[in-house]
Amino acid sequence: MLSPEQPKTPEGLEGLQVRVERLGLVLAPDGEPTEAGGVLNPAATRAPGGELLIYPRCVADGNISRVRTVRVAHEDNKYDCERLDFALEPQAPYELRPHPGFGCEDPRVTYVPALESYVMAYTAFGPDGPRIAIATSGDAFHWDRLGPVRFAGSANVVGDDKDAAFFPEPVLSPTGRKCLAFYHRPMLHLSSVDGRAAIPMIERMPFEDRESIRIAYVPLAPVLKNRSNLCNVSESRQVLCPNEKWGSIKIGAGTPPVRITLGETTGWLALFHGVDAVEADGHGPSLQYSAGIVIHDLERPDRILYRSPRPVLTPESSDERKGVVDNVVFPTGLDPRPDLGERVYDVYYGMGDYSIGAARLWVGDPSTGAT
Repeated sequence: MLSPEQPKTPEGLEGLQVRVERLGLVLAPDGEPTEAGGVLNPAATRAPGGELLIYPRCVADGNISRVRTVRVAHEDNKYDCERLDFALEPQAPYELRPHPGFGCEDPRVTYVPALESYVMAYTAFGPDGPRIAIATSGDAFHWDRLGPVRFAGSANVVGDDKDAAFFPEPVLSPTGRKCLAFYHRPMLHLSSVDGRAAIPMIERMPFEDRESIRIAYVPLAPVLKNRSNLCNVSESRQVLCPNEKWGSIKIGAGTPPVRITLGETTGWLALFHGVDAVEADGHGPSLQYSAGIVIHDLERPDRILYRSPRPVLTPESSDERKGVVDNVVFPTGLDPRPDLGERVYDVYYGMGDYSIGAARLWVGDPSTGAT
């Protein structure tokens, strides 16, 4: 459950205003066999030279996933995408299994100055099912695997887990230890029930027992001595759970967080996804994925300063409403745009579990155009 010491929303964040403008399609499958099942859910970062890179999940027949590096330019309301080499292809034992449905899925990339390194958290789908794994890079193009995350001693239930994304700076854990931190979402054991059939079961559960956002903490000092310790989690705390307003079925992390200052408050801003049950053409409830924002305390991110009372992005376009999975907006990359003004961000997201779209966010200050 949420910590009882959650602070009140700071003055100036209550009624926070956000304006969103869709920027259109960024990338769709181009006929390559490695993209037959979709190109979706991209990480996003800036390379050392400032160029924008995204890292989509490319799905081949048999639901075999790879992570590709794509160089992106946005001019005249059009995206020019150059496909480069794969950042990760399934090759480690924890990414492979003999039957279909395996590989490297849904990466998020964060540059961590304390490590002078980019950190990629991704879902390794192998013999044990989906597990969080980590890779690092000094240049954002060449990646070294560190392996699966280990939660021993963290009080986290070990099992299927997804949606990992690192904070860019060290923070304090709930016990006061200086740590690197990342989101994650332990999954319920409903694998024998499809999403639609599981809805009544989930709706009978307390909100705090449904799939929720947790923050895992990795002690900083051991990581500075040996990079492989980035996989050793010492604590894990649930920080955000579903509620009745939206995201009632489950919620999970979306983008890595970025610093944001609103008035006298500085914290961490990220987008997350929430899943709701909606009526589907008279055939009973179906699932809809939307996106909202969350702002964490800068020093103690387990303290939530703000949570969207309603989604800022819901499935509206044809690519979002119809796809491999219908009604999906799934944010995974957040690119601050100081060249366009204060608190302006481009969000990269999966549409319909098949292609990639982008939207622009203006947060907080009406002088930037937020309404």
